[in-house]
Amino acid sequence: MSIRGVSHQFDLDGGILPVLDDVSLDAAPGEFVALLGPSGCGKSTLLRLVAGLDRPTRGEVLGDGQAITAPHPSRVVVFQDPTLYPWRTVWRNVSLGLEAQGILSRERGRVEAALNLVGLGAFAKAYPHQLSGGMAQRVALARALVNDPRLLVLDEPLGKLDSLTRLQMQSELVSLWQRAGFTALLVTHDVEEALFMADRVIVFSDRPARVAADVRVDLPHPRHRGDLRFGELRRLILGHLGLEATW
Repeated sequence: MSIRGVSHQFDLDGGILPVLDDVSLDAAPGEFVALLGPSGCGKSTLLRLVAGLDRPTRGEVLGDGQAITAPHPSRVVVFQDPTLYPWRTVWRNVSLGLEAQGILSRERGRVEAALNLVGLGAFAKAYPHQLSGGMAQRVALARALVNDPRLLVLDEPLGKLDSLTRLQMQSELVSLWQRAGFTALLVTHDVEEALFMADRVIVFSDRPARVAADVRVDLPHPRHRGDLRFGELRRLILGHLGLEATW
């Protein structure tokens, strides 16, 4: 995935609101990249461009060297809210992508495989109201993974979970990424979450967002928050965000 000289703006009641300013970055196949920056700086807008949900005002977004101009099953977005259909079972929520593509009848095994991958094989017949918040988010991940995406776009997918469930899900997401081999692009406001999960952390400026820093996380998995290097990287990123004094 390549983002080349992308700028974007919104037309609000006749006024122009710049959101992204000449953003360029790449993600290699199988790489996990986290995006950090002030609230409202344009990170989620960038994800929408990568997913093909919007077109940039200037510049281009490429997947495998081809311009991204529309959504595609190879690029799947997981949002902060699981957005499950309450009247459909877990199995039928996960099967939505295959159903929409008209291939469910011959690819039913992919639904069971995705549920087993996120540890919910025993909950296939459950309904969303019977699930915890963490379980619902795992269903959303299974719904994404059933499409065998090459790029998984994660827009603060753990933001509404309690702190203990969030820590558990961070580890589970890393394990899923390692097993499935997709490229991951994560938006988060949590510096430790970014460092715990990603190969690289891209730090953005205030809106309109520019790339302020590209930090390589030179730590093997599994990672430990008490590691000395982890602390050094945390301080470095907080410095780029203007928050070094909070260390």
